[in-house]
Amino acid sequence: MAPPQICVIGSLNIDFVTYTPRCPDAGETLTASSLAISAGGKGANQAVACGRASFAARDSQEAAVSMIGAVGAGDPYYAALLRPTLEGSGVSTKGIQEKTDSQTGSATIIVDEGAGGENRILFVPGANYTGMDKVDAVLATTQDIHLDQGVVVMQGEIPRATTLGLMKHFNDPACRSHLIFNPAPVFTEGIPLPALAGTSVLAMNETEAVLMTQSVAEYLRPDQATAELKPEELAPLFHQHAKVHIVLITLGAKGAYFSTATGKQGFAPSAAVEKVVDTTAAGDTFVGYFATAFAKFVATGAALEEFDAQIETAVRRANVAAAGCVQRKGAMQSIPFAYEI
Repeated sequence: MAPPQICVIGSLNIDFVTYTPRCPDAGETLTASSLAISAGGKGANQAVACGRASFAARDSQEAAVSMIGAVGAGDPYYAALLRPTLEGSGVSTKGIQEKTDSQTGSATIIVDEGAGGENRILFVPGANYTGMDKVDAVLATTQDIHLDQGVVVMQGEIPRATTLGLMKHFNDPACRSHLIFNPAPVFTEGIPLPALAGTSVLAMNETEAVLMTQSVAEYLRPDQATAELKPEELAPLFHQHAKVHIVLITLGAKGAYFSTATGKQGFAPSAAVEKVVDTTAAGDTFVGYFATAFAKFVATGAALEEFDAQIETAVRRANVAAAGCVQRKGAMQSIPFAYEI
């Protein structure tokens, strides 16, 4: 049997991370603790998480992981940092286009050490937008990836029109692939409910879940429209009205909620953490580890409903990986390999 196939389509960034005892006020200059330059981007982070999650041992990779995206041509940070980190995590970079008309995306991240490692992020899209603005061109880069009974992972850091077009393609039953969609960040214009139709996994954090409520707003009762829905109230709306099979909502230190269209639901507690250092890639780690477990199941050809028996184990494992991530500095480099946890 061919190894499980995972294709991550999304952003690649260079992260400039400043650690500070607190965030400066408007007009204030504050002496920070340190600066780190690292590989990042939600797409690349999730690809690395998928790759590292597939290494049960140092020399044994259990899934084939590919990254589709765009960077600026000749970018020294891509050659010296991003690409080596991806490839060193077991991720194929053949689908990454180097664009002569744009710069590599970047993120400026402020990590507030005085607030338990909480972060604030400024994102400059660069090639993530200008190099990913045509659906057909993006799909052409996936032609050599065997996605029949494979998994596609997507986020919200490439153009909305491209994202919606790709969702329509991969959610088509004729495509025989399974889409995991993490609406991070949630587009200002939102995600229309029909675009979610047939999505295998919708993964959100608490903030994203609140924003995604707009997708199902027409189905809310009057009392729900004026309140923040609990996970167990929100998930059924996506099951019933968008035919999303699995809904995941991460809850930070409280753990994660999971729900399936066939009735399996519950909360998986977070793993114990000695000290939170940096939460930057925790959500991406969770998505990547869950995606890898899901891809292994999908590769068996079993009916999707049968994953109900495995979902809690997959969520708990993803929680453990995320807990390992937050105890290290940085984004991509903080994601653990499976043999480390």
